[in-house]
Amino acid sequence: MSEREPGETRRLTRAALRFVILIGIVSLFADMTHEAARSINGPFLAVLGASAAAVGLVSGLGELLGYLVRLASGYAAGRSGRYWLWTAAGYLVNLLAVPALALAGRWPVAAGLIVVERVGRGLRNPPRDTMLSHAGSVIGQGWAFALREALDQAGAVVGPLLVALVLSRQGGRFSTAYAWLLAPALCSLAVLALSRWLFPRPRSLEPALAAASALPGAYWTYVVAMALMAIGYADFNLISFHLERAGDPPAVIPLLYALAMGMAGISALVFGRWFDRSGLPVLALAVGISAGFAPLAFFGGLGAAAVGVALWGVGMGVQDSLMSAPVAVMVQAASRARALGVMNALYGVAWFAGSTAMGLIYERSLLGLVLLSVLAQLLAAAVLPFARHHRLSAGGQA
Repeated sequence: MSEREPGETRRLTRAALRFVILIGIVSLFADMTHEAARSINGPFLAVLGASAAAVGLVSGLGELLGYLVRLASGYAAGRSGRYWLWTAAGYLVNLLAVPALALAGRWPVAAGLIVVERVGRGLRNPPRDTMLSHAGSVIGQGWAFALREALDQAGAVVGPLLVALVLSRQGGRFSTAYAWLLAPALCSLAVLALSRWLFPRPRSLEPALAAASALPGAYWTYVVAMALMAIGYADFNLISFHLERAGDPPAVIPLLYALAMGMAGISALVFGRWFDRSGLPVLALAVGISAGFAPLAFFGGLGAAAVGVALWGVGMGVQDSLMSAPVAVMVQAASRARALGVMNALYGVAWFAGSTAMGLIYERSLLGLVLLSVLAQLLAAAVLPFARHHRLSAGGQA
């Protein structure tokens, strides 16, 4: 950026910010849809007769496939350059699977749609995040991903609140709540089409794109840290299943999820700005803070669970968006889609292993579940600072 004229720099900065905000609005409506569903999927599966082990397996399988498919979409988008095509395909699958849950009358059908929704989310993320990274080269990677995450989490707060309102007025009818989510899904797709029309080539925001290169060692250290965090992170489906079994009112559970999403958005903004100044130790701090969620969510009453869910939201602020920012800093622009796909695939395998294990351990020992969660996350926080030795400039150059 130092080689550009000041006027050109200002123009690119404004364009990059507009692009990030547009994608953030797409995410806002998308999260109103799928995060609202996620807030009630656990209780919905429980009402339909699923066991805790089944909920853990479905959650883990959905995340596994959703992250494995990122390997394919990242590679395909990077090779073809058709980032918008892969992003749009992912949003279509991700968003339309949610209102279809209104028609699910048996838990295996609901489980299948939950998995399909996760797969759609996986398809869209590497190409979308690669496009965001081009804007981040202008305004800062941490800030670009944090701003999108903040708008994303605004939708993730509103969606569960909408679901809670519908459930309270409809006597707990989950099918009605899912049907209402068609509206924000269509809004998200409309804004996505507008974004594609206004910014057909987001790569033009980033100058001097270097050729693809080998992924640096620091990248692999970072991937190990994120995999450890995934192993120790209980899916909200299991947390909400536990709250349902503990006898908490169904309408309260989406409110807790809204709290978590609000915390995710706030923490993303705080830690995203901080990351641009101080790097990976900032994310290590966020992971260490979030490690306290499990004992509060699974051992305490409703008040303690609310605090635990808030801490869970801090960790999700890292995983849902800021997880991609260090990759954008470490890896050359031409290799980012592939790097994001590989990282997310390995992260998904780790999430599947951890989620499945927690679902099985839940029926035998809550203490064992909590120990697995806390220890894995603390180990992730300890590993993260060791991935800080390789850094690129804003333009993606070594």
